[in-house]
Amino acid sequence: MKVTILGCYSATPRTFTNPTSQVLEINNHIFLIDCGEGTQVELRRNKIKFSRINHIFISHLHGDHFYGLVGLVSTFRMLNRENPLHIYGPEGIKEAITLQLKLSNSWTDYPLLFHELTSEDSQIVFEDDKVIVSTIPLQHRIYCNGFLFQEKLGDRKLLMSKVLNYDIDKVYYKSIKKGKDVILDDGRIIPNSELTDDPAPAKSYAFCSDTKYDEEKISLIQDVTTLYHESTFLESHKHLCEKTGHSTAIEAATIAKKANVKNLILGHYSTRYGNIELFKEEAQTVFENVEIGDDGKVFKY
Repeated sequence: MKVTILGCYSATPRTFTNPTSQVLEINNHIFLIDCGEGTQVELRRNKIKFSRINHIFISHLHGDHFYGLVGLVSTFRMLNRENPLHIYGPEGIKEAITLQLKLSNSWTDYPLLFHELTSEDSQIVFEDDKVIVSTIPLQHRIYCNGFLFQEKLGDRKLLMSKVLNYDIDKVYYKSIKKGKDVILDDGRIIPNSELTDDPAPAKSYAFCSDTKYDEEKISLIQDVTTLYHESTFLESHKHLCEKTGHSTAIEAATIAKKANVKNLILGHYSTRYGNIELFKEEAQTVFENVEIGDDGKVFKY
């Protein structure tokens, strides 16, 4: 699992920082999460292939999280994209994007599929045989969702040193990896546990931006491999959280601790601060495994 931070600052873009956008690579999928201004430039800077992005997840309709989307959609068209592009986001995102395409006479030549979200409860929005994606309802000033990306457990690992002890045709290897026992020609049953080992543990990634402190989401992100949680303010500006619908670094760390996550990535910093390492220092007073998200940073798990 690999997370590439394209942008992780709040409010407006600057010459040296970008608003929210990131890429998650998990089980042969490349998912784009949020799409602030400058996203396609950062995709190129980080050498991420546009053609491999088939699913884009938008948390909410504040500009610093989706104003780069119509530009990316248009660029896909100019690159002669043919594959369908799926966009998951709040109700209204289809109108916002298609109006701009209509007024600029820039309709896509590829299928552009919108999946508009309205539920206040967690729901599955994407699933295949490898990954499942569900929403994490967040408490912000407008309707907002985080997203939980979960690998499905892979096949069991064949222990060839054990398998070759028996006269087992290769045609059965696939079913053995799926957990089936083997019945030999002489009637003996070889239990699957003797022939295989457990698959690698499934990884998971929770994206939570933007939100004020809210313990209701803890059950949804319990024990995840990595949590990205907004930390707009330091404790000195905690009084701004309720009005703006944001969190402090310590509040993000508290959620991480209560949810028993393995790793925490901070982001969505207010641009009033000159030193983002202060966010890590404050968060680590509550939770140890803290990473500072920053534009261009890559995290592998």
